Amino acid sequence: MNELVKGKKVLITGASSGIGQYIAIHTAMQGGVPILVARSTDKLRIIAEKIEESFSIECPWYTADLSMDAEWKDVIDQICYDHGSIDALVNNAGMAVFDLVEQAKWKDIERMVAVNVTSLFRSTHQLLPHFLQKGEGHIVNIASQAGKMATPKSSVYAATKHAVLGFTNALRMEVEQKGVFVTSVNLGPVQTNFFEQADPAGTYQKAVEQMMLDPNHVARTVVDHLFTKCREINMPAWMNAGSKLYALSPGTIEKVMKKQFEKK
Repeated sequence: MNELVKGKKVLITGASSGIGQYIAIHTAMQGGVPILVARSTDKLRIIAEKIEESFSIECPWYTADLSMDAEWKDVIDQICYDHGSIDALVNNAGMAVFDLVEQAKWKDIERMVAVNVTSLFRSTHQLLPHFLQKGEGHIVNIASQAGKMATPKSSVYAATKHAVLGFTNALRMEVEQKGVFVTSVNLGPVQTNFFEQADPAGTYQKAVEQMMLDPNHVARTVVDHLFTKCREINMPAWMNAGSKLYALSPGTIEKVMKKQFEKK
C-alpha cells in the first residue's frame, strides 16, 4: 500500500484498457483520484463508473485522440481548468505497427511518432510548470525495453521509445533538485490488446506468449512507486539484463540472438 497516493490526482493516458486501465484501478484502490484519457468514450465511461462504484472515488475522464496535437493540447488545458493542480502524470498511451521499413505505411509511421513521442512531449511540457511551481510532482513515462535494444520490424517503434528514454533521462536531471520525480518504465511484451494492431497476424505473440507480463502486476508496481524517487522500473528482470549486455556488446548480442530477434 502506497500511502503517498491517497488524495492525489493522477492523470493517465491510454487509460481505456491494459496497463492504463489497471493503473487507474490501483490508483483508486490506494485512495488517489485517477483522471482518465483515451480515444474510446464508451470504454472510459464504463471504467470510470466501475471505479466510482467500487471505491467511492471520483474518476473524471476525457476523450482525446493523442495523435492530434492541437486536440490533445486543448484537452490538457480543460483538465487543468477543471481540476486545478495535477499531482502526477502517467504517459502510458502508445501504439505500434511491426513492419519492415521498406513495407511500412507512412501513416503508420506518423501515428507512432505522434502518439508515442509528440503527445508525451506535449503533456509533459504543459504540466511540468505546474509541478515546478508547487515544488512537487511525478512524471512516469511508459517506455519499453525496445528503447534499449531494437529488433527487426520494430525500427520506428524502437526509435520512438529511444526518444522517450532520452527525453526522460534528460528531464530527470533537469528537475531532480526541484522536487519533481521522473521515472521511466521499461517493459518487455505485456499481455494487452497492444498486439492487435502491432502484430495482427499473431506471429510475435505466439513467439513470446510464455514470457508476457501481466498488465495488472505492471500497473501495481507503477502505482507502488508513485511519489517516490525511482529512476527506472525494468520488467522483466532477465530482459533488462539482456539490454545491459546489448549496451556493452551490441554486435555479439545481435549475432547470438539473431533467430530470437527475427521472430516478429
